[in-house]
Order: sequence, then structure tokens, then C-alpha cells
Amino acid sequence: MYIDIESFPCVRLLNLSGEIGCSNPGSEKIISPIVRLTKGSDQLVQPSTVLLPIDQMSNFFLRVSNDPEFLQKVSGVLIESNGANNNLQELSPDGKFPQDAFAPYSNHSHDWNPAGSGIMWNRYDFPVFLLSEESTRVLQKKVSEKNKKTDNGYKANVAEFDLVMQTTKAQTHDSTSCLKERSCLPLGGHSVWASLPPIKNGSTEHPKPIILAITSQDSASFFRDRSIGSDSPISGLIALLTAVDALSHIHDLSNLKKQLVFAVFNGEAWGYLGSRKFLQELDKGADSVNGINSLMIDQVLEIGSVGKAVIEEYPSFYAHAAGNSSASKKILDALQSASESLGSDNVKVKQAASSNPGVPPSSLMSFIRKNMSTSGVVLEDFDSHFSNRFYHSYLDNPANVNSSSIAAAAALVARSLYILASADSVVDLMTLNTIKVNVSLVEELIGCLLTCKPGLSCGLVKSFISPSSSSCPSHYVGVFLDDPSGTQFPSYADDTSRFVWNFLADRTSTLAGNKSSCTGKCGDEGEVCVGAEVEGGGRCVVSTTRYVPAYSTRVKFEDNAWHVLPANSSDPMGVVDPVWTESYWNTIGLRVYAVQDSTYDWLILLAGLSITAASYCAVHVGRAYISKVVKCD
Repeated sequence: MYIDIESFPCVRLLNLSGEIGCSNPGSEKIISPIVRLTKGSDQLVQPSTVLLPIDQMSNFFLRVSNDPEFLQKVSGVLIESNGANNNLQELSPDGKFPQDAFAPYSNHSHDWNPAGSGIMWNRYDFPVFLLSEESTRVLQKKVSEKNKKTDNGYKANVAEFDLVMQTTKAQTHDSTSCLKERSCLPLGGHSVWASLPPIKNGSTEHPKPIILAITSQDSASFFRDRSIGSDSPISGLIALLTAVDALSHIHDLSNLKKQLVFAVFNGEAWGYLGSRKFLQELDKGADSVNGINSLMIDQVLEIGSVGKAVIEEYPSFYAHAAGNSSASKKILDALQSASESLGSDNVKVKQAASSNPGVPPSSLMSFIRKNMSTSGVVLEDFDSHFSNRFYHSYLDNPANVNSSSIAAAAALVARSLYILASADSVVDLMTLNTIKVNVSLVEELIGCLLTCKPGLSCGLVKSFISPSSSSCPSHYVGVFLDDPSGTQFPSYADDTSRFVWNFLADRTSTLAGNKSSCTGKCGDEGEVCVGAEVEGGGRCVVSTTRYVPAYSTRVKFEDNAWHVLPANSSDPMGVVDPVWTESYWNTIGLRVYAVQDSTYDWLILLAGLSITAASYCAVHVGRAYISKVVKCD
């Protein structure tokens, strides 16, 4: 009898130099008995599916990578997930310096992520699945029953894996070859940017300098569909959206000296795809960034991981500055002034340690590598090392963040942006003190973007879009499915990107003259249709909100196919870009069922042979007896 198993796979990803992640070694299914290992030093006596406690995950995969003899006996791995948050202190499959190749400084030995094991960057030629909590309990019970040697004859529980990757079947083992053979697609999605207030296209006024507030929306994990990223980076996304909401209630923002622009980047966990593509689009003057250019960007404020700042009585954040320019110092001063203006809320901000090699892993790195004189600050909930001990792990879940910390960050950001946009003019303190965040909105966004219930089926999300999935939110970037030429009306954009676009368009808008409903384009230039997917149609508003494609600057879509471009020395981040792709697959499946022990089968065979022999003898003796009786008569 087959057991229904809810699980989440580790899949095969490729780059220019090879492969990472998991796959069946060939094109056939794998069937092997399940054995539970409780210690990293436990041995296997035959090829087996390993049922593994989560606290042994890092040590196990490090052992697999260093012990060829042990590796030969691993047919597949099932990771248990129940009760993990109660006991596990840390789990991060990423490296100790995530994406260090993109750092704008030479010191790559700094351990930003002390918990990092680096196991997600290795290749495993066996299937690996994360079990749900319910499936974990079911399998633990099954294995326990086997160990008690029940007498029903069904003594072996086996796992059947169907994790055959198209790149394995096609023998394409890097991004260049798999794109050429069309056995993979590049990682990517859509970023979103918006301005507050809307930018007037074709205006004869001299464009204002831009204060650019940025964050990212995607995470990574060992398991593709469990990339939750509650603290890193979704806490920053929630803080930015809440700050935009707070600023949207302020009148006369058009009178400020500088223009506020917000950008939410996708694909940052896989080579800063969104921020790098955004900068490339600015250089090209593409339609996706119509109204702004790179020369207009005066200062950059990034909201990073801000969900774990409430350690003592009050939230305390750290500002990581790029360089020592006067413009960067003004951002620090604005953060300090905003902190002081919050008064009794006791939101503190400190400058990060000067001993740090530079800014932590962040989208700001893309801006610095593009222009070393960039003035920018990253706001984080840590100083020299990540406070998130579950960075890029499925355990970076809602329990790993504090809503009060996120709300405090949103308040700090909103007021800092208002101060920065006021430039050197006297800040209107009365207006500044009216900038307050909606704490209920923070809680609502946590429920929508991080939890399974309500998840993306929450009222706020469904007031803007019709979610494509009712499953638990996952913030893996996915693959780029669109023809990148039509970015403003993409045929496919993930739920999070579409929600962010609609939310920003709504909060940064002014009402349009035409109040009629819409389902796509609006008639007047400068107008967009908010809520086009909901029943009854959306509404046209005046807003400068745009999608920007987010995929590697080293790939090009031409002749209905993707191609890898040669490295360009003028693009230093492109030179080190791994160019991540994801393999196609037909189906992904995991089944568990019980089979008879081979000893039991032999006993059945012997019993059958004995009965057959006895029957033959009985028939033979019976026939002889009957013949004898007949003769006597």
C-alpha cells in the first residue's frame, strides 16, 4: 500500500562551470529501503534511503561530499522537519560570505554568516526531499514498526523517487550547453519600481535628484519550494511597503526638493539579478525605467534584514554605509534624526563597526560595483555577523521575525526618507511627526507573505490580484518564462511581484480623471490599471509604477531561445556572474510503501514447495491404495 507523502524537493541548478543541487543519477526511478540515521557517524550496510533528523543535515551532507565509500550507499535522503524550531540553534546551507564574488572589496574572508555550511552549493547525484511535519510523523512511525519486527511479513519500507532532471537525460551539465539544447531556463522574474509622487512624463521641469529606497523580494533554500526568507529578506520588503503606505498619507510631497523612488528587486539571491538588470536598463534608457536615469540617483537607502532587532527593551538597527562621502553621511544623519523624532518609541540606530570590510551582502553592492562613488546605506538588524541563524534555510520562517521590529524599521525608514527628500531645507517637524506606520498592516503583510494561512489568499492580496497558487508562500525566484520585450504587461509574473506592483501603484497614485473599470491598459498616458485581475475589474490611477525584467545580464533572448553572452570587462559583476539556470523535468514524485522481507519470501517459497511435495506424495499413495482395493474386489 502506498503512503501519501507531502514533501519538497531539492532540484538541479546549473551555472557556467557545472551543477549544484539534486537529481536521480540517471533516467530511471530509484527504489531503496528506508533506514533512519540518528548520528552523523552511523554506517549503512547496503544502498539505502536515509531518513535524517534535521539537526544532522549539515554534518551528513558534508560527510557525503568527503566520504566516497559512504556516498555509494546513499540512494536518497528524506529530511525530517518536525519539532526543529524547538531544539535547533542554527542551520544555514549557504556560505559564510554569501555571494562573496560580487563584493566591492577584496576581503572575502569575513564571516558575515557564521552558521553557514555551504552545502547548498554542492552537487548531489541522489534525490533529496524535505518532509512535511505530518509526513515526518508517518514515516517515523513506519520505521519504528519495522524496528519492532512485526510479524505481518511486511518488514521493509521503501522509498520510490522520481526526480529525473532533463539536463541529466540530455547530458548537458552547464548553463551554456543546457540553454543551447533547451533542457533548462535561466533563473529570473520581475522587479518593480515606483515613484512618490508620480513622475510627469515629458515635463519641461528640471528633474529632481532621486532618493532611491530599495529592498529585495526573493530568498533561497536547499529546497526549491521552501524558500520562505522571513527575516532575509522579506522583513525588509514588509518594512518598505509599510513605509510607502505611511508616506502616501502625506500631502504636498511634490514640494520636496528630491524625488522618492522605491525599488523591489527579484533574483538577488542568485547573483543580484534584479539590481544588476535594473542598472543595465537605466544605461540603455529602456522603457521599463522611463522617467529616471542613473545620473539622477543621489542617494540609496536599502532595507535589509530588519525582523530581529528587538533584543532588549527597544529595537536597535545598524547602518552600514558605503564609503565616507558627505552624501552617505547625510543618510546616517537622517536615520539618526528620524530615530530621535520617534521619541518614546525608542527606535535606536547605530553605525556599523568600522572593522567590517564594507557593506554586508546586499543589492547595494551592485550599485557600488557599477559606480564606486555611490552614496548609500544598508539598514540591518546586525552589526558584523548575521543575527539570522537560519539564513537561506526553510527555518527562516515567521517564528524567526518580530513584527514590532519590522514596524520600527518601517517608521525609521519612512521618516528618514522624508528628511532626505527635504534636502537642505528646514524639515517640517509637524509633518514629520504625523508620519506613522500602520502596525496592523505589518501584521497583515506577515500573514500574507510568510504564513500558510491565510498566505497569498489573504484579503489584502486578493484585493489586488488573483493568486495563481493556494499553497504556502515561497520566495524562490523561479525561471524567466516571458519574452523579455513586453515587460510592462508580462504574460507571466509571480504572485509576489504582481502583488508588489499593484500595492505600490495604489499607494503612490493619484486618482485618474476616468473612473471607469479596467482590465489591462488605461487610456491616458501616465495611468495604470490597479486590481485588473480581481472580479469586476480594476481602476485607472495616475502612477509611475513599472515592471523591470530580472535575469542575468549575461543572457540574451534571441530567435525564440536563450543564449549566453561573452563576458564584458566593462561589467565587472557580469564577469563573475555564474549565470544560474534550472533544469526542466517531467514529473517529480516520491512514494513510500511496504514490501515483504526477502527471508519471508523464501519461507513462503519453501512452504509452498513442501505443500506441493506433500500433495504429490499423498496423491501417489492414494492412487496406489485405491488400485489395491479395486484389485481385491
